[in-house]
Amino acid sequence: MTKELIRLSSCSMAFDGDVVLDNIDLYVNDREFLTLLGPSGCGKTTTLRIIGGFLKPDSGDVFFDGVRINDVPPHKRAVNTIFQKYALFTHLDVFENIAFGLRLARPEGKKLDKREITSRVMEMLEIVSLKGFDRRDVTSLSGGQQQRVAIARALVNRPKVLLLDEPLGALDMRLRKDMQNELKRIQQATGITFIYVTHDQEEALAMSDTVVVMEGGVIQQIGTPEDIYNEPKNAFVADFIGESNIVDGIMHSDGVVEIFGRKYKCLDGGFEPMEPVDVVIRPEDVDIVAPGRGRLTGIVTSITFRGVLYDIIVDFHGFKWLIQTTDLSPIGTKIGIKIDPDGIHIMKKSLFSGMYGDYSSYSAEYDEISDVEHEYESESAEEKFE
Repeated sequence: MTKELIRLSSCSMAFDGDVVLDNIDLYVNDREFLTLLGPSGCGKTTTLRIIGGFLKPDSGDVFFDGVRINDVPPHKRAVNTIFQKYALFTHLDVFENIAFGLRLARPEGKKLDKREITSRVMEMLEIVSLKGFDRRDVTSLSGGQQQRVAIARALVNRPKVLLLDEPLGALDMRLRKDMQNELKRIQQATGITFIYVTHDQEEALAMSDTVVVMEGGVIQQIGTPEDIYNEPKNAFVADFIGESNIVDGIMHSDGVVEIFGRKYKCLDGGFEPMEPVDVVIRPEDVDIVAPGRGRLTGIVTSITFRGVLYDIIVDFHGFKWLIQTTDLSPIGTKIGIKIDPDGIHIMKKSLFSGMYGDYSSYSAEYDEISDVEHEYESESAEEKFE
């Protein structure tokens, strides 16, 4: 059975009159890998510091295992923190860096004996895949190895929670991907709750059990990586988590939405008849077909080769879409598109509506399509329904 370990209740925080957290409610389960995700200034690091005890909320409460801990200092919380700068002791070897915290007096006033210290350090070295590195100079290690030493040092005291504030930011892309896998493996091996802060949506999707998307000091959505990606609640989440084409639509009835004057089948329901909505179509869910076979036709205005696929910008009715495909369509080509019902996601209008989802900035030039190409073809009611 899942056990709640941490809860933030109605927490708010402001700096110099600027609200950075606005009445947030959040809980974290025991043994969970939870990621706070959002752009700079969204409040994610402030949330992490409140949990760690480095900041005290202006209002609201923080509970740890059911006990209010607002006034408990960081060193008395069952929490350790890893920052982007690892702060390793360069005058100590790997073993002594990890053992440093164990040599200090325990909260109960007792120190660990040498045998226990050695046992714990060696256990950590094995967990972080650094067995045999115990007497290495930390300055001789790679960035990824130094990161593992920092993780081992934080975990050797056996905290209940490990806080990680963008710890992979200083690593190159390849090493970052390797460490994503390592962090998830370490979390599962130790059973310790990880609370991870990042602005990198790929990191969040790859590692997390739960993703918390934040913007403007407010939690926009909480869910599994799959839920966040496939069922975003508003335009900000849809745009921030991966690429999205977001267009205005009208919900005619359950399972029927109108886009650009054409009706499409979808899988969503629960909206009012003729309710204005935001329609999300992921670039990978759009199929390129011959102009005569597509419900919409447009002109390719830009192509970017990404290795496995192409990012293609297509102008539909003055709105530029991103399509990701393995098929090359040269610039200037007129194409049609096909969208299956499960490729269309409907969201209620929000304060973020109209702010995201147009890829005009991807193109160096904005070539206007003629009025003839923009005109909707005359179709019967049956032809206008897909």
